[in-house]
Amino acid sequence: MVTIDCMDPRNLAQFWVAALGAEIIHEVDDGAMLVLSSTDNVDLGLQQVDEPRAGKNRLHIDLGSPDRPAEVARLVALGATLVEEFKYPGMAWSVLQDPEGNEFCVGSRNG
Repeated sequence: MVTIDCMDPRNLAQFWVAALGAEIIHEVDDGAMLVLSSTDNVDLGLQQVDEPRAGKNRLHIDLGSPDRPAEVARLVALGATLVEEFKYPGMAWSVLQDPEGNEFCVGSRNG
């Protein structure tokens, strides 16, 4: 499981549930910790902290898609923010932020 620190786990869960096609499989009574699971067996924890993200993530999630521009557009429509895009021969990726500013990427091998 990968855990993301966030200020509002219940709210952020709605973004990640839609982004990953996941479901909430465990929730602590006060909502301070949620565990999401998708059909890809990727568990994602959302853990409440008191402060917003500061500085660059030390760890981030990389998603893949054969149609990266369409996937990026879908995630932006869900509430993500496009930060930057990179293209190199044989691969490309987009850096995004979830609604709380946590960075993640969407990449593809075909650009």
